[in-house]
Amino acid sequence: MKQYAFHAIVRGSVQGVGFRYYTEREAKKLNIKGWVKNNSNGDVEIWAEGTKPDLDDFHKWLRHGPGSSRVDSVDKDEILPKNYREFNIEY
Repeated sequence: MKQYAFHAIVRGSVQGVGFRYYTEREAKKLNIKGWVKNNSNGDVEIWAEGTKPDLDDFHKWLRHGPGSSRVDSVDKDEILPKNYREFNIEY
């Protein structure tokens, strides 16, 4: 199946609330590959690769995040996949 990818920046109350861990869990449920990491400015950055339907579901989840967070915005850019083999939290 054809793979697609996006890079996203999530803004809001998304650090110190387990956002990366819940994002990793959701990505693995949806068979998304890539990574998630905290940025020094308080945003969370995500690289996601997968099928179009799975990426759409993942993006929909990112707009709300886990119950412990408050997502104000998600800036998403479609990009070319790099063929990641798994989804990880980067530090």
